[in-house]
Amino acid sequence: MLKKLSFDSPIYVLAPLAGYTDLPFRSVVKKFGADLTVSEMLSSNALVHGSTKTLHMIEKSPNEDPYSVQIAGAEVDVIKRAVEILNEQDGIDVIDLNCGCPVPKVVGHGSGSSLLLNLPLMGEIIKTIKTTSNKSLTSVKIRLGFEKKNHIEIAKMVEDSGADFIAVHGRTRAGKFRAAVDYDAIKEIKESVGIPVIANGDIDSYEKAKWVLEHTGADGVMIGRGAVGAPWIFHQLRTGNSDIDNNLKHAIIMEHFDKMIEFYGSHGVPMFRKHIHTYSKGYGGASALRNMINHITDVNECRALIDNFFKNSEIIC
Repeated sequence: MLKKLSFDSPIYVLAPLAGYTDLPFRSVVKKFGADLTVSEMLSSNALVHGSTKTLHMIEKSPNEDPYSVQIAGAEVDVIKRAVEILNEQDGIDVIDLNCGCPVPKVVGHGSGSSLLLNLPLMGEIIKTIKTTSNKSLTSVKIRLGFEKKNHIEIAKMVEDSGADFIAVHGRTRAGKFRAAVDYDAIKEIKESVGIPVIANGDIDSYEKAKWVLEHTGADGVMIGRGAVGAPWIFHQLRTGNSDIDNNLKHAIIMEHFDKMIEFYGSHGVPMFRKHIHTYSKGYGGASALRNMINHITDVNECRALIDNFFKNSEIIC
């Protein structure tokens, strides 16, 4: 097992989220408490075809250590070539296979949660990653099944195929992101395999994360949507304190903005608007802030507005 990723105590992982968990967001989450960050999901086909956008998405912040790259794909030979490309990239510690994405475009290509319908192929792909990769660890992200649950069978296949750990989203593919998360099923997986299990799904608060860890016995939690607009959840978990000082929230938000500008240049201003919409929820004057932000393109003007707002505004709900 990777020395810098010990499962001796629960680990806190930022889940890959398309459009959100880019390098700036991951670097902020890492700085304030996450043990492991994961790239946005990358198409193995795009990697093999040399997509500059995809290669840009692999880039990591210097503080992302350890760092995981998640790939999706359904063809063994393409996956093998994609891993060989990743082998040439320094700074990657984990290659993660996505077997959970429910998005029709991904499933339609046989990738993501579609692999749950073909466990022999899924097992062959995991073995291919494991034997081809020069990285320290191989992991797999799964759901509980496609239409119906067969989570124990899936988890055992993942383990038998050589994965070092597994992240479990506690819904079937049919459950998308709306069905109730089955934390009992995650617990059953934890009790049935010998590799570490990371619990995922609707972990949207410090209290919920602590409950999930206790209920499932999992070796860690993976938080995605629950960290958008509240990346300080990792600070809460790291410190064991649910209270977050407004000054720290302000510092985290400004750090995030600065990292966006550093990575994207002035284009980071419009890209940051969606984050302001989530960060400002519950603050007095939030709607006025959002209206102003939507019409600003200048970096310094935008930064001053955000800085002033979170320095002086108060949470009203």
